[in-house]
Amino acid sequence: MSYQIPSQSLSLEELARRQQNVITASQLRARGVPTRVVSEHCRRGGPWRRMLPRVYLLQESEPTPEQRMWAALLYAAQNGRDEGGREGAVITGAAALALYGFVSMPRLPAVTGVEVLVPRQRRLRDAGEVRIRRTERELVARSVHGLACAPVARAVCDAIREWTDAGAFDAGVIGPGLLRSVLREAVSRIGSGGGLRELSTELAEAGLLEEARVRAALDELLAAERESVLDRLGELIDEWLLPAPLAGPELRMRGGTYVAVPDLYWPQVGVAVEVDSDLRCVSEGEAAWVRGGQHRMEYLGVRVVHVSGQRLAAEPDAVGGELREAFRAGGEDVIELLVTER
Repeated sequence: MSYQIPSQSLSLEELARRQQNVITASQLRARGVPTRVVSEHCRRGGPWRRMLPRVYLLQESEPTPEQRMWAALLYAAQNGRDEGGREGAVITGAAALALYGFVSMPRLPAVTGVEVLVPRQRRLRDAGEVRIRRTERELVARSVHGLACAPVARAVCDAIREWTDAGAFDAGVIGPGLLRSVLREAVSRIGSGGGLRELSTELAEAGLLEEARVRAALDELLAAERESVLDRLGELIDEWLLPAPLAGPELRMRGGTYVAVPDLYWPQVGVAVEVDSDLRCVSEGEAAWVRGGQHRMEYLGVRVVHVSGQRLAAEPDAVGGELREAFRAGGEDVIELLVTER
């Protein structure tokens, strides 16, 4: 869901409760509040205050951090001056991460700017602390405390883009430790076993992997994830009473031609295991290199077993059975290979 300004069906009181006392001019007009009354109420010492263009706070006191988020969202969701003119909008970037409750990020009261994601075609300018970011992709949102936020992976990418644009990396405001912490927390919050893939894809599509710091932080995460999966796979191999395979050996033909570096390899039966190969392939060039090695092994008769960390966690017995069957069957007419342990 993306935020849509409610229709006239709600009373002003109900709408104010829903939106934490933040109301748009069109919402007030649709509920019978004349422009003259709005202007009078917003004068110095009046009971209301203007927060952003055509967005008002129905109280005298200073807005809370949540009310500032509501004001940013309502401002960006407006499209024209009529009640019916409304568009989708979602909070993204550092503000969204604060709403999600990222422990590695400043708490919501410390957030000074609010970035809002809107469709590319919207004619909308930055206003006050609100910064507009446009996207050609369909808006996807998650409800966080009643506010529409971009999904975690997208919000992280936009936060990194904010830091890059503001020169926070070069100024040392954002260090590698914080960046790694944000990425790690994003993976855990996305969950469902595919958090790292989703985050990697989002970072790649945003073009952020060209930033050396981001690439290094992601590479570290990928390596840690693969190491964890390989450790669990080693335990599973022991549980199924299979011989210990070689870890990451280099395979070459007799003439010295390079073949591949599988994650695990049983040279006595010509069986290789590849674990989440996409997790070590940030760039398409690397992905092609890994796929090439797998194809060469298969062409030379090696039986290649592909193991997903997600499936390993969900169905360990099924994976163990597949490994045992592959070891029993072995490769088919395997060309003699030189095996170098690394």
